Amino acid sequence: MTLKFKEPAPITDELNPLESMMKRFDEAARILGLDESTYNALKSPEKAVIVSLPVTMDNGKVKVFQGYRVVHSSKLGPSKGGIRYSMGVNLDEVKALAAWMTWKCAVVGIPYGGAKGGIQCEPREMSQGELERLTRSFTGAMRDVFGPERDIPAPDMGTNPETMAWIMDEYSKLVGQASPAVVTGKPLVLGGSLGRVEATGRGVMVSARSAMAKLKMNPSQSTCAVQGFGNVGSISAKLLERQGVTIVAISDISGAYHNEEGLDIEEAIEYVRKNKSLEGYKGGKIITNEEILELDVDILVPAALEDQITEENASRIKAKLIVEGANGPTASTADKILDDNGIMVVPDILANAGGVSVSYFEWVQNRLGYFWTEERVNRRADRVMKQAFDDVYKAAKKYKCSLRTAAYIVAIKKVADISKLRGIF
Repeated sequence: MTLKFKEPAPITDELNPLESMMKRFDEAARILGLDESTYNALKSPEKAVIVSLPVTMDNGKVKVFQGYRVVHSSKLGPSKGGIRYSMGVNLDEVKALAAWMTWKCAVVGIPYGGAKGGIQCEPREMSQGELERLTRSFTGAMRDVFGPERDIPAPDMGTNPETMAWIMDEYSKLVGQASPAVVTGKPLVLGGSLGRVEATGRGVMVSARSAMAKLKMNPSQSTCAVQGFGNVGSISAKLLERQGVTIVAISDISGAYHNEEGLDIEEAIEYVRKNKSLEGYKGGKIITNEEILELDVDILVPAALEDQITEENASRIKAKLIVEGANGPTASTADKILDDNGIMVVPDILANAGGVSVSYFEWVQNRLGYFWTEERVNRRADRVMKQAFDDVYKAAKKYKCSLRTAAYIVAIKKVADISKLRGIF
């Protein structure tokens, strides 16, 4: 019997990432006709671990930090997901991000489940020694959670390859043997993969190119604005420019920079490398990070923070195509407005999955003890992303829904089918 879902409780905070994820999950589940047992099993995380981490600070005092690791699913394989260091880390956010990782891995066909972790701290105000002691304390507390066959962390907001090196080293000591496959996103000399740095931005480019082909958009006659000029945004801009797209606006925390004639992205990347941000950049006139979203461009790549496109500004978006480089840049309340206005949105769980695809390749290479060339990594990652886009596009046509809902349908169906075959519940 098909489940008739209860109406969800009123959303108390429309920008709560867990609420946004669950609204989209519920919509896809209704379309699929998911039975009640499977729905209940898939909506909840398998495990949520909260730990207190006492750390001796440089001044000799002990400070206690709150740490989280949520394993949403291990149905498809070991769980996978980043660890973020931020004062904004909370359990709802980590639960939502863990679920997104489940759907992201499923939609691109990677044999991983989803997880996410975080520590409530301000890394910019901590010394290297304090960060290392915090990371090693967290690893010890998660000894029974982490593992190459169980749960595999990666870098996220506030963490980097060096953080992963500390986790790998501490975990290896705890288990008494070298375990490079316990984390991904490591430095190359410790078993990291070639192609990993550009992987997420490259996936955004491949997704954009696939969508443009469906919309019959000529790259050399198309314009693009990229909100966020960190790793994902800058590489997305660079690779789209190489495809012939004219990048007319970029932004970071210092503001947005707009030039209708087009920006020189390599020059902008070099400017940021020297100056740490775009502040003072002379390549375009200064506009706000809100205005960049509403420019009259063909393609918009939101690659900054969550909830940038909301119910309030969605009706003013002029782009024909949105390719989500960031996680959750569009609030669920904006989805219908964008759909009604005929804007194609390549959702985050598809568009930015290039990163987790190459993380999977890193894990495979660690387990093989043999490393691939960058050309091979890129070729295989491109193939994964193209196939995932085609699968989602077909589902959107079949169910007459948006690409976002279709991506959830593809992912949820895969996890549900495997759960039933395994007889887990």
